[in-house]
Amino acid sequence: MKSPLAKSPSKPTQAANLITPVATVDHVPEVVMGVNKSLDYQHAAELAAMYVPGSPEEKKLLRKLDFRLVPCCWILSLLGYLDRSNIGNAKTGGMEDDFNLTDNQYSIIVLMFFVSYVLVEVPSNMLLTRVNPAYYLSGLCVVWGVVAACMAATTSWYQIAICRFFLGAVEAGFAPGCAYYLSSWYRNFELARRYAVYYTATATAGALSGLLAGVITEHLNGVRGIPGWRWLFIIEGSMSCFVGCFIWYIMPDYPSKTKFLSEEERILACQRLALDGIGLAQGAHEKVPRAKAFMMTVKDWRVWAQTLMFVLVTGAQTMQYFIPTLIESFGWQGYYGQYMTIPGYAFGILCILAFCWLADYYKNKWVFISIFGGIGTVFFIIVTASTNDMVRFICAIFAFGIIWGCSPLAKTWAVETIAFPAEKRAIAIAWINAIGNSSSIYGSFLWPDRDSPHYTPGFAVTTSWMGILATGASVFAYFFAKYPLKAPNANDVVASELRAQRERQGKKPIDI
Repeated sequence: MKSPLAKSPSKPTQAANLITPVATVDHVPEVVMGVNKSLDYQHAAELAAMYVPGSPEEKKLLRKLDFRLVPCCWILSLLGYLDRSNIGNAKTGGMEDDFNLTDNQYSIIVLMFFVSYVLVEVPSNMLLTRVNPAYYLSGLCVVWGVVAACMAATTSWYQIAICRFFLGAVEAGFAPGCAYYLSSWYRNFELARRYAVYYTATATAGALSGLLAGVITEHLNGVRGIPGWRWLFIIEGSMSCFVGCFIWYIMPDYPSKTKFLSEEERILACQRLALDGIGLAQGAHEKVPRAKAFMMTVKDWRVWAQTLMFVLVTGAQTMQYFIPTLIESFGWQGYYGQYMTIPGYAFGILCILAFCWLADYYKNKWVFISIFGGIGTVFFIIVTASTNDMVRFICAIFAFGIIWGCSPLAKTWAVETIAFPAEKRAIAIAWINAIGNSSSIYGSFLWPDRDSPHYTPGFAVTTSWMGILATGASVFAYFFAKYPLKAPNANDVVASELRAQRERQGKKPIDI
């Protein structure tokens, strides 16, 4: 008797019936009983033969994902960065005068966020591999909104510092969590473009933060006896709480378990990732215990190489917390100075989209990290050496935008390098992000007011970081290509998912 999987569609591009009915214990041909152990693998092999990249079914799946995953992550990221970065606007909007802040006190306030941020990232991503990502990520948004709003009630600089510590602890799970979440849905050369769109939220938040800060501190200052900088915390924190309470309804779960896709689409989503060697989040194939995954992560030299890359780009990016202060040194004061922070972030958005689109189109990330890192180094050299405020302002905008463009490339390159298993990928992303953000701890002290108006030490260090980034990308790319990380057989992975699908439907699999 012929196996029920023997038939395949006449046209390889038509994968509408990706899940072929498989015999169960209730009705099994005698001959099939002798070979049924390989039915799932046989089915997986047939699906692999049928798979054609860019088929109508795959495009339909991608449209569904793009309309749900990316917008949800973008909105949450926007709110998170508003609540994180508004400290700079609050400082220049009246908080500095009200609390008589010194340079060191403000640096400690900025630093406290990153202390808890670094400590909590890895445990948070380890938890994310076991829970529903929609509930977890949107829940974080609600909590950090509450913490951000509470900063309006502080009466001293050290209370602000304590609030920033807790804000960092809550937000720690979001950025690495979103990177892992998106990498659990998109193939390697689809991810950078989607991650770029998501990542524009950070630059958009920077631009919007300046706009909101200018409007709020100008028009709400003194309303109900509350200073404008306090209104800034109240309004932006409340926005996060409101959105977080509803967005979980739209966000899907991981590919093998989500309910917003059909069974055929779930298998296609899993198959696409398996063919790229990407471990499936909460998938049926080989689950690695968290302790073992952690040890696999810290022992892998690839993780440490990618960590160095992210340390460099994140350290350079620390200047975002001092942009309002740097703008003042270029000659713009007060409310107008708040608005002049917008061009740098606007150019950053353009760089993010352009760099990541090029990387996906040419299927190469490290080349563009090297090229644009080198260009950014040149602009920072000009900013450091020039004494003309307008020249320094323009070059600072270009250099700042390039940093933003290189950051998502560095992170998605890490995801591509360390794709399997899923548990290791989750920890590696958080590990890289955590240690990378530790550069922001000492980066917080690079821009003291005593270095005004040229801030030569801060710009000189940032120039060095960008130069090493450009060089390091080329060196590490050579070794990654020479010693690639091996992934499991894609047919084994898909066969496991087919078996799991039957079990979720209440059908018992047949073994010999």
